Amino acid sequence: MPTEGGYGPRGQQPSLEMIIRNIQQRWQSFHFKGSPLLVLAIALAVIFLWTAWFTVQPAETGIVQRFGKVVRTAGPGLHFKAPIGIETVRTLPTARVLKEEFGFRTVAAVSGQRTQYAADSKSESLMLTGDLNVIDVQWIIQYRIEDPILFLFNVRDTPKTIRDITEAVMRRVVGNRLGSDVLTVARVEVSTEAKEEIQKILSEYKTGVRLVTVELQDVTPPDTVKPAFNEVNEARQDKERTINQAQEQANREIPKAGGEAAQSISQSEGYALERINRAQGEANRFMAILADYESAPEVTRRRMYLESLSGFLAGLKDLYIVDSDQKALIPWLPMKSGAMPPVAPPVEGGKK
Repeated sequence: MPTEGGYGPRGQQPSLEMIIRNIQQRWQSFHFKGSPLLVLAIALAVIFLWTAWFTVQPAETGIVQRFGKVVRTAGPGLHFKAPIGIETVRTLPTARVLKEEFGFRTVAAVSGQRTQYAADSKSESLMLTGDLNVIDVQWIIQYRIEDPILFLFNVRDTPKTIRDITEAVMRRVVGNRLGSDVLTVARVEVSTEAKEEIQKILSEYKTGVRLVTVELQDVTPPDTVKPAFNEVNEARQDKERTINQAQEQANREIPKAGGEAAQSISQSEGYALERINRAQGEANRFMAILADYESAPEVTRRRMYLESLSGFLAGLKDLYIVDSDQKALIPWLPMKSGAMPPVAPPVEGGKK
Protein backbone atom coordinates (compact mmCIF):
# COMPACT_ATOMS: atom_id res chain seq x y z
CA MET A 1 0.00 0.00 0.00
CA PRO A 2 1.34 3.43 -0.74
CA THR A 3 2.00 5.74 2.10
CA GLU A 4 0.60 9.30 2.43
CA GLY A 5 3.59 10.78 0.71
CA GLY A 6 3.08 8.61 -2.36
CA TYR A 7 5.87 6.15 -1.58
CA GLY A 8 5.49 2.32 -1.78
CA PRO A 9 6.65 -0.23 0.70
CA ARG A 10 9.66 0.46 2.80
CA GLY A 11 12.84 0.82 0.85
CA GLN A 12 11.13 1.20 -2.57
CA GLN A 13 10.72 4.35 -4.71
CA PRO A 14 7.17 5.15 -5.98
CA SER A 15 6.46 4.46 -9.60
CA LEU A 16 5.31 7.09 -12.11
CA GLU A 17 1.79 5.71 -12.10
CA MET A 18 1.58 6.03 -8.33
CA ILE A 19 2.76 9.65 -8.44
CA ILE A 20 0.15 10.64 -11.07
CA ARG A 21 -2.63 8.89 -9.13
CA ASN A 22 -1.58 10.70 -5.95
CA ILE A 23 -1.66 14.11 -7.70
CA GLN A 24 -5.14 13.43 -9.10
CA GLN A 25 -6.44 12.50 -5.67
CA ARG A 26 -5.08 15.69 -4.13
CA TRP A 27 -6.53 17.87 -6.90
CA GLN A 28 -9.97 16.28 -6.55
CA SER A 29 -9.99 16.85 -2.80
CA PHE A 30 -8.85 20.41 -3.28
CA HIS A 31 -11.50 21.06 -5.97
CA PHE A 32 -14.36 19.88 -3.90
CA LYS A 33 -13.44 22.32 -1.10
CA GLY A 34 -14.18 25.47 -3.26
CA SER A 35 -10.65 25.99 -4.57
CA PRO A 36 -11.63 27.66 -7.95
CA LEU A 37 -12.69 30.79 -6.10
CA LEU A 38 -9.40 30.84 -4.26
CA VAL A 39 -7.47 30.50 -7.53
CA LEU A 40 -9.50 33.30 -9.03
CA ALA A 41 -8.86 35.50 -6.01
CA ILE A 42 -5.14 34.83 -6.21
CA ALA A 43 -5.11 35.62 -9.93
CA LEU A 44 -6.96 38.88 -9.38
CA ALA A 45 -4.57 39.82 -6.60
CA VAL A 46 -1.57 39.18 -8.85
CA ILE A 47 -3.10 41.24 -11.67
CA PHE A 48 -3.97 44.01 -9.22
CA LEU A 49 -0.45 44.18 -7.82
CA TRP A 50 1.20 43.83 -11.24
CA THR A 51 -0.75 46.77 -12.71
CA ALA A 52 -0.48 49.01 -9.64
CA TRP A 53 3.14 50.11 -10.05
CA PHE A 54 5.39 51.45 -12.79
CA THR A 55 8.97 52.60 -13.21
CA VAL A 56 10.20 55.81 -14.89
CA GLN A 57 13.75 55.77 -16.24
CA PRO A 58 16.26 58.50 -15.21
CA ALA A 59 16.01 60.47 -18.47
CA GLU A 60 12.22 60.27 -18.71
CA THR A 61 9.06 61.81 -17.32
CA GLY A 62 5.88 59.81 -16.82
CA ILE A 63 2.42 61.21 -17.64
CA VAL A 64 -0.34 59.47 -15.66
CA GLN A 65 -3.82 59.39 -17.23
CA ARG A 66 -7.01 58.34 -15.47
CA PHE A 67 -9.56 57.18 -18.04
CA GLY A 68 -7.66 59.29 -20.58
CA LYS A 69 -7.45 62.50 -18.53
CA VAL A 70 -4.03 63.66 -17.36
CA VAL A 71 -3.94 63.73 -13.58
CA ARG A 72 -0.23 64.11 -12.78
CA THR A 73 3.34 63.64 -13.93
CA ALA A 74 5.96 61.40 -12.35
CA GLY A 75 9.72 61.76 -12.24
CA PRO A 76 12.31 59.01 -12.42
CA GLY A 77 11.88 56.12 -10.01
CA LEU A 78 9.25 53.63 -8.78
CA HIS A 79 5.62 54.88 -8.57
CA PHE A 80 2.15 53.50 -7.95
CA LYS A 81 -1.11 54.04 -9.82
CA ALA A 82 -4.66 52.81 -9.93
CA PRO A 83 -4.55 49.24 -11.29
CA ILE A 84 -6.41 47.27 -13.94
CA GLY A 85 -6.29 50.03 -16.57
CA ILE A 86 -7.92 52.72 -14.45
CA GLU A 87 -4.74 54.77 -14.77
CA THR A 88 -2.25 54.44 -17.62
CA VAL A 89 1.27 55.84 -17.96
CA ARG A 90 3.10 57.24 -20.96
CA THR A 91 6.78 58.18 -20.71
CA LEU A 92 8.75 60.77 -22.67
CA PRO A 93 12.55 61.37 -22.74
CA THR A 94 12.41 64.93 -21.39
CA ALA A 95 16.05 64.95 -20.20
CA ARG A 96 17.50 63.88 -23.54
CA VAL A 97 18.32 65.93 -26.63
CA LEU A 98 16.29 64.60 -29.55
CA LYS A 99 17.38 64.94 -33.16
CA GLU A 100 15.70 65.16 -36.54
CA GLU A 101 17.68 64.70 -39.75
CA PHE A 102 16.82 66.25 -43.11
CA GLY A 103 18.28 65.16 -46.43
CA PHE A 104 20.04 62.11 -44.97
CA ARG A 105 19.52 59.34 -42.45
CA THR A 106 21.98 57.89 -39.96
CA VAL A 107 22.53 54.19 -40.45
CA ALA A 108 23.04 52.21 -37.26
CA ALA A 109 26.78 51.93 -36.76
CA VAL A 110 28.51 48.67 -35.92
CA SER A 111 30.63 48.72 -32.79
CA GLY A 112 34.18 49.81 -33.59
CA GLN A 113 33.27 51.28 -36.99
CA ARG A 114 32.47 54.79 -38.15
CA THR A 115 28.85 55.88 -38.36
CA GLN A 116 27.40 55.54 -41.83
CA TYR A 117 24.97 58.01 -43.41
CA ALA A 118 22.50 57.44 -46.22
CA ALA A 119 21.60 60.46 -48.37
CA ASP A 120 18.35 59.10 -49.77
CA SER A 121 15.96 61.96 -49.07
CA LYS A 122 16.49 64.30 -52.01
CA SER A 123 12.89 65.48 -51.79
CA GLU A 124 13.76 67.15 -48.49
CA SER A 125 17.18 68.54 -49.35
CA LEU A 126 16.81 69.97 -52.87
CA MET A 127 15.91 73.66 -52.61
CA LEU A 128 15.56 76.66 -54.91
CA THR A 129 17.63 79.72 -54.00
CA GLY A 130 16.91 83.37 -54.59
CA ASP A 131 18.91 83.44 -57.84
CA LEU A 132 16.94 80.43 -59.18
CA ASN A 133 19.70 77.89 -58.54
CA VAL A 134 19.05 74.45 -57.10
CA ILE A 135 21.23 73.33 -54.20
CA ASP A 136 21.29 70.28 -51.96
CA VAL A 137 20.98 71.29 -48.28
CA GLN A 138 21.37 68.69 -45.53
CA TRP A 139 20.76 69.79 -41.95
CA ILE A 140 19.75 68.62 -38.50
CA ILE A 141 17.78 70.06 -35.60
CA GLN A 142 18.17 69.18 -31.94
CA TYR A 143 15.45 69.88 -29.38
CA ARG A 144 14.23 69.10 -25.88
CA ILE A 145 10.73 68.37 -24.63
CA GLU A 146 9.98 71.14 -22.12
CA ASP A 147 6.32 70.37 -21.49
CA PRO A 148 5.45 66.67 -21.99
CA ILE A 149 1.70 67.28 -21.64
CA LEU A 150 1.67 69.82 -24.48
CA PHE A 151 3.97 67.60 -26.53
CA LEU A 152 1.55 64.66 -26.25
CA PHE A 153 -1.88 66.22 -26.36
CA ASN A 154 -1.83 69.74 -27.85
CA VAL A 155 -0.71 68.67 -31.34
CA ARG A 156 -1.87 65.48 -33.05
CA ASP A 157 1.59 64.33 -34.24
CA THR A 158 4.26 66.55 -32.75
CA PRO A 159 7.37 64.94 -34.38
CA LYS A 160 5.78 65.21 -37.84
CA THR A 161 4.72 68.78 -37.12
CA ILE A 162 8.29 69.66 -36.13
CA ARG A 163 9.61 68.18 -39.38
CA ASP A 164 7.03 69.97 -41.54
CA ILE A 165 7.65 73.34 -39.87
CA THR A 166 11.43 72.95 -40.08
CA GLU A 167 11.40 72.03 -43.77
CA ALA A 168 9.04 74.89 -44.68
CA VAL A 169 11.09 77.49 -42.79
CA MET A 170 14.40 76.26 -44.18
CA ARG A 171 13.09 76.42 -47.75
CA ARG A 172 11.92 79.99 -47.23
CA VAL A 173 15.19 81.12 -45.61
CA VAL A 174 17.31 79.52 -48.36
CA GLY A 175 14.98 80.91 -51.04
CA ASN A 176 15.65 84.46 -49.84
CA ARG A 177 19.42 84.19 -50.42
CA LEU A 178 21.81 83.71 -53.28
CA GLY A 179 22.96 80.17 -53.88
CA SER A 180 26.62 81.18 -53.74
CA ASP A 181 26.11 82.77 -50.32
CA VAL A 182 24.38 79.69 -48.91
CA LEU A 183 27.23 77.54 -50.23
CA THR A 184 29.96 79.71 -48.70
CA VAL A 185 29.59 82.61 -46.29
CA ALA A 186 25.91 82.64 -45.23
CA ARG A 187 25.61 79.21 -43.64
CA VAL A 188 25.72 80.50 -40.06
CA GLU A 189 23.20 83.23 -40.87
CA VAL A 190 20.84 80.68 -42.44
CA SER A 191 21.06 78.43 -39.37
CA THR A 192 20.47 81.29 -36.95
CA GLU A 193 17.51 82.75 -38.84
CA ALA A 194 15.91 79.33 -39.33
CA LYS A 195 16.26 78.50 -35.64
CA GLU A 196 14.57 81.73 -34.56
CA GLU A 197 11.63 81.30 -36.94
CA ILE A 198 11.14 77.60 -36.18
CA GLN A 199 11.12 78.27 -32.44
CA LYS A 200 8.63 81.09 -32.90
CA ILE A 201 6.19 78.85 -34.79
CA LEU A 202 6.60 75.95 -32.34
CA SER A 203 5.86 78.30 -29.44
CA GLU A 204 2.76 79.64 -31.20
CA TYR A 205 1.53 76.06 -31.75
CA LYS A 206 2.25 75.24 -28.08
CA THR A 207 4.14 72.07 -28.88
CA GLY A 208 6.11 72.07 -25.62
CA VAL A 209 9.41 71.90 -27.54
CA ARG A 210 12.55 74.04 -27.11
CA LEU A 211 15.10 74.03 -29.93
CA VAL A 212 18.74 73.49 -28.98
CA THR A 213 20.39 74.01 -32.36
CA VAL A 214 19.82 74.10 -36.09
CA GLU A 215 22.96 73.19 -38.02
CA LEU A 216 23.68 72.83 -41.73
CA GLN A 217 25.59 69.60 -42.22
CA ASP A 218 26.39 69.73 -45.93
CA VAL A 219 25.48 72.24 -48.63
CA THR A 220 26.41 71.22 -52.15
CA PRO A 221 25.15 71.83 -55.68
CA PRO A 222 23.35 68.99 -57.46
CA ASP A 223 25.56 66.31 -58.94
CA THR A 224 24.88 67.42 -62.53
CA VAL A 225 26.26 70.92 -61.99
CA LYS A 226 28.96 70.24 -59.41
CA PRO A 227 31.87 70.74 -61.84
CA ALA A 228 30.63 74.21 -62.84
CA PHE A 229 30.08 75.19 -59.21
CA ASN A 230 33.55 73.96 -58.28
CA GLU A 231 35.11 76.10 -61.01
CA VAL A 232 33.18 79.14 -59.81
CA ASN A 233 34.28 78.51 -56.24
CA GLU A 234 37.90 78.13 -57.32
CA ALA A 235 37.73 81.40 -59.25
CA ARG A 236 36.17 83.12 -56.25
CA GLN A 237 38.87 81.75 -53.96
CA ASP A 238 41.57 82.97 -56.36
CA LYS A 239 39.95 86.39 -56.37
CA GLU A 240 39.83 86.49 -52.59
CA ARG A 241 43.45 85.34 -52.36
CA THR A 242 44.58 88.05 -54.82
CA ILE A 243 42.66 90.69 -52.91
CA ASN A 244 44.19 89.54 -49.64
CA GLN A 245 47.69 89.61 -51.09
CA ALA A 246 47.14 93.12 -52.48
CA GLN A 247 45.73 94.26 -49.17
CA GLU A 248 48.72 92.77 -47.36
CA GLN A 249 51.13 94.60 -49.65
CA ALA A 250 49.18 97.83 -49.25
CA ASN A 251 49.25 97.46 -45.48
CA ARG A 252 53.01 97.04 -45.66
CA GLU A 253 53.86 99.77 -48.22
CA ILE A 254 51.49 102.52 -47.10
CA PRO A 255 52.88 102.79 -43.54
CA LYS A 256 56.41 102.61 -44.94
CA ALA A 257 55.73 105.45 -47.39
CA GLY A 258 54.05 107.42 -44.64
CA GLY A 259 57.10 107.02 -42.42
CA GLU A 260 59.46 108.09 -45.18
CA ALA A 261 57.28 111.11 -45.95
CA ALA A 262 57.18 112.09 -42.28
CA GLN A 263 60.96 111.73 -42.10
CA SER A 264 61.47 113.93 -45.18
CA ILE A 265 59.10 116.54 -43.81
CA SER A 266 60.91 116.56 -40.48
CA GLN A 267 64.29 116.91 -42.19
CA SER A 268 62.97 119.73 -44.39
CA GLU A 269 61.51 121.54 -41.42
CA GLY A 270 64.81 121.18 -39.53
CA TYR A 271 66.81 122.44 -42.52
CA ALA A 272 64.44 125.39 -42.97
CA LEU A 273 64.71 126.28 -39.30
CA GLU A 274 68.51 126.05 -39.46
CA ARG A 275 68.69 128.29 -42.51
CA ILE A 276 66.34 130.81 -40.96
CA ASN A 277 68.33 130.92 -37.73
CA ARG A 278 71.60 131.24 -39.63
CA ALA A 279 70.24 134.05 -41.81
CA GLN A 280 68.90 135.78 -38.74
CA GLY A 281 72.29 135.52 -37.06
CA GLU A 282 74.06 136.86 -40.18
CA ALA A 283 71.63 139.74 -40.34
CA ASN A 284 72.18 140.57 -36.69
CA ARG A 285 75.96 140.40 -37.14
CA PHE A 286 75.76 142.66 -40.18
CA MET A 287 73.65 145.17 -38.28
CA ALA A 288 76.21 145.13 -35.47
CA ILE A 289 79.08 145.72 -37.93
CA LEU A 290 77.10 148.49 -39.62
CA ALA A 291 76.60 150.21 -36.31
CA ASP A 292 80.36 149.98 -35.59
CA TYR A 293 81.17 151.23 -39.09
CA GLU A 294 78.92 154.24 -38.73
CA SER A 295 80.56 155.19 -35.46
CA ALA A 296 84.22 154.59 -36.58
CA PRO A 297 84.48 153.89 -40.31
CA GLU A 298 88.30 153.77 -40.66
CA VAL A 299 88.88 151.57 -37.64
CA THR A 300 86.09 149.25 -38.60
CA ARG A 301 87.33 148.99 -42.18
CA ARG A 302 90.88 148.14 -41.05
CA ARG A 303 89.62 145.63 -38.49
CA MET A 304 87.46 143.93 -41.07
CA TYR A 305 90.40 143.78 -43.49
CA LEU A 306 92.70 142.26 -40.87
CA GLU A 307 90.06 139.74 -39.79
CA SER A 308 89.50 138.70 -43.38
CA LEU A 309 93.20 138.42 -44.05
CA SER A 310 93.76 136.41 -40.86
CA GLY A 311 91.05 134.02 -41.83
CA PHE A 312 92.48 133.66 -45.32
CA LEU A 313 96.08 133.18 -44.23
CA ALA A 314 95.08 130.63 -41.58
CA GLY A 315 94.22 128.17 -44.30
CA LEU A 316 97.55 128.44 -46.12
CA LYS A 317 100.41 125.95 -45.63
CA ASP A 318 103.33 127.89 -47.18
CA LEU A 319 103.82 131.49 -48.20
CA TYR A 320 106.10 132.52 -50.97
CA ILE A 321 107.19 136.18 -51.31
CA VAL A 322 108.41 137.00 -54.78
CA ASP A 323 110.73 140.01 -55.29
CA SER A 324 111.53 141.13 -58.81
CA ASP A 325 115.00 142.32 -57.70
CA GLN A 326 115.84 139.07 -55.97
CA LYS A 327 118.42 137.05 -57.91
CA ALA A 328 119.10 134.22 -55.49
CA LEU A 329 116.74 131.46 -54.41
CA ILE A 330 113.21 132.53 -53.58
CA PRO A 331 112.85 132.86 -49.82
CA TRP A 332 109.74 131.38 -48.24
CA LEU A 333 107.98 131.98 -45.03
CA PRO A 334 106.47 128.89 -43.30
CA MET A 335 103.03 129.57 -41.88
CA LYS A 336 102.98 126.56 -39.54
CA SER A 337 103.20 127.35 -35.87
CA GLY A 338 106.71 126.93 -34.44
CA ALA A 339 108.46 126.92 -37.85
CA MET A 340 111.46 129.20 -38.34
CA PRO A 341 112.02 131.07 -41.59
CA PRO A 342 115.12 130.09 -43.52
CA VAL A 343 118.22 132.37 -43.54
CA ALA A 344 118.64 134.18 -46.81
CA PRO A 345 121.94 133.52 -48.61
CA PRO A 346 124.50 136.36 -48.86
CA VAL A 347 124.13 138.66 -51.77
CA GLU A 348 126.96 139.49 -54.05
CA GLY A 349 128.94 142.59 -53.06
CA GLY A 350 128.69 141.85 -49.35
CA LYS A 351 125.12 142.99 -49.04
CA LYS A 352 122.46 140.99 -47.26
